[in-house]
Amino acid sequence: MSRRPVNPISRRFAESAVTPSGSPSHQKARSSPILSLGLVVLGAFLLLGYSYSGSGSTNKGYSREDRTREALSNEEDMSCGSEIIKALPILREVYGENAHKVLHVGPESCAVTSKLLKEEDIEAWGIDPFDIIPPLDNSCKSLIRKGIVRVADIKFPLPYKAQSFSIVLVSDAPDSLSPKYLNKTLPDLARVSIDGLVMFVGQPGHRSSTKTAQIIQQSVGRPPKLRGRAWWQRSFEAMGLQENESMSKKFEELKMKRSYNFNCQIFHLSSDLSL
Repeated sequence: MSRRPVNPISRRFAESAVTPSGSPSHQKARSSPILSLGLVVLGAFLLLGYSYSGSGSTNKGYSREDRTREALSNEEDMSCGSEIIKALPILREVYGENAHKVLHVGPESCAVTSKLLKEEDIEAWGIDPFDIIPPLDNSCKSLIRKGIVRVADIKFPLPYKAQSFSIVLVSDAPDSLSPKYLNKTLPDLARVSIDGLVMFVGQPGHRSSTKTAQIIQQSVGRPPKLRGRAWWQRSFEAMGLQENESMSKKFEELKMKRSYNFNCQIFHLSSDLSL
């Protein structure tokens, strides 16, 4: 019987289709999933390590005091009343023993007055020129009940005799007043002080505290009016008020020395009226 000829092309195709299990191509097919899994795990570890190193680097070289000060400086919703509390150590050093009988005028007067009363050798009172929005904490209720903090409209003369207080601290409230009422209110605040009037007001480019803006909006029907430094200085001159250059210089020097930043404008005014 004659033998059938074998097609060489078919034979080569059959040999290539049947590959021994130990061949290199088979080992590559088996190792491919393992390699992919290893790359995924490695990538996960790298991402985890990067996130930990990034979070730790933000605090590198910063003390707790530095971080606290930075948080205060970057606080977007800080009122000028809060900045008075922040500036209290500098104010005490600038005014020294003269800062022993203090009146605070402005929203959040409960909080500011309460902080002042905790300071050694300071007697403090407060006037909130706007309706205090409840709920009130027990400390604020106690201050109001004792008459230490009053709710009074500062567009009218204050119920105090001349030179009743060593220093008058004012925050935010002037931003709610029109020039007509400012011309009456600021000289009256200077009248009841002995050693000066320190005013913390908003400045253009820095939004007012949300809470303070809402209080002013509800009370006077319009948002706070933020004026520039030149505007205030012209107004002081027209009212007969003079900036206390000595106290201003001391305050600025200490502020720079301690790396304090304030979002509010700060004016140190003399209690002596030139008019």
